[in-house]
Amino acid sequence: MTGREDGAVETAAPESAADVPGGELEPRTAALASFDGNGGAVEQPPPEGGRPRRRGMRIALIVACAVVVTVAAAGAATGVFGGGDGKTEATAPSGPPATAKVKRTTLTSSQTVDGQLGYGDTAAVQAPGAPGSAQSGGSGQGSGGAGSGIVTWMPSDGDTITRGQPVYKVDQRSVPLLYGSVPLYRTLKPGNSGSDVKMLEKNLRALGYRGFTVDDTYDYGTAAAVQKWQDKLGRSQTGEVRVGDALVAAGARRVAKAELAVGDTLAGDVLTWTGTDRVISVDLPVQYADLSKKGGAATVTLPDNTTVTAVVTDIGTPTSSKDSSDSSSAGGSGGSPGSGSSNATVPVELKVEDAEKIGAYQAASVSVEFASETRADVLAVPISALFALPGGGYAVEVVTGAKTEYRDVKLGTFGNGMVEVSGTGITAGTVVGVPK
Repeated sequence: MTGREDGAVETAAPESAADVPGGELEPRTAALASFDGNGGAVEQPPPEGGRPRRRGMRIALIVACAVVVTVAAAGAATGVFGGGDGKTEATAPSGPPATAKVKRTTLTSSQTVDGQLGYGDTAAVQAPGAPGSAQSGGSGQGSGGAGSGIVTWMPSDGDTITRGQPVYKVDQRSVPLLYGSVPLYRTLKPGNSGSDVKMLEKNLRALGYRGFTVDDTYDYGTAAAVQKWQDKLGRSQTGEVRVGDALVAAGARRVAKAELAVGDTLAGDVLTWTGTDRVISVDLPVQYADLSKKGGAATVTLPDNTTVTAVVTDIGTPTSSKDSSDSSSAGGSGGSPGSGSSNATVPVELKVEDAEKIGAYQAASVSVEFASETRADVLAVPISALFALPGGGYAVEVVTGAKTEYRDVKLGTFGNGMVEVSGTGITAGTVVGVPK
């Protein structure tokens, strides 16, 4: 509102408010002027030593009229004074700041959570005979037995170890990697049988050794192949494989951290390792657990804002983390069982099948979007096209030639910055107003 030299007052046309930020719905209403804090006009003070001037009263009356006109226009625009049919026309000489068309499309609602790109969980490789190691127990011969040798070679952090390659060397003897699920827990020799024998024979065959049948029986053909393998490793050719002579893992491993150095006594944790594939790890809140299914897809946003598709490869067991307020016993003064806050999560692992799309990232924080609902063939508008009505509900500003008309709409699925709408007169191609 501005004053002019002849005492008249001009009022600016009401403007629409900003669009809905970040998907949060906020009212878009006409801007109203306030004058004295109570909705009244401000009276001009009398001139010094005289009566109040009539011109000041004239200005006050014009201002009051302008307020009434402005409020009436705002009420008409939002349907406050409407006839209850959900349709109110408003003159729009210049139209809304921008427009968009109602689209028929497919919307997918989703839930986005934080994730971590890396090589998955680490596992410790312990010296043979160390408490809790896969190779503890047994004969304790060869490289077995905690403190039984000196480390003479170690891999570097980030190195990849494949079948047959040394994981480390002790007293200049290689301790190679074998693929399988059964660790070496006993001395293998002619006459033995079992799944650990078959695991050993599969590895010998993959490394190029022949003269035996791959089965679960350790015979003299197997022993002869083992002798050739021992010769290549620089070991005594005994034809027997003892605990600690090799390490077993599901596949190739990537060294996360070498815990021992050359010259150290072989004891405790030798190194930690992971798988060789980059994966995305997510601690998914239990309320969203049904969004994650093995083989299901999710969208991963990388630090450079590029997106890649990942597939769920593993779903772990839910874990619960409770704060200290829940640590008291059920019968104590801390309250009833289960009181306090609990943040239960489900560990989920995903893999990007085309690893080249990840680029050079080795470790990074990412966001993972799980789809929760998909609705096909629905009418949708940008979320910013919605008007929050004073009495509740929403409307869109439909542009019809030189005029705009506010039409009530019902909302459905949200997704990709759009929202499903339905209502009288809402069809594909309908033009609606949106902020710039």
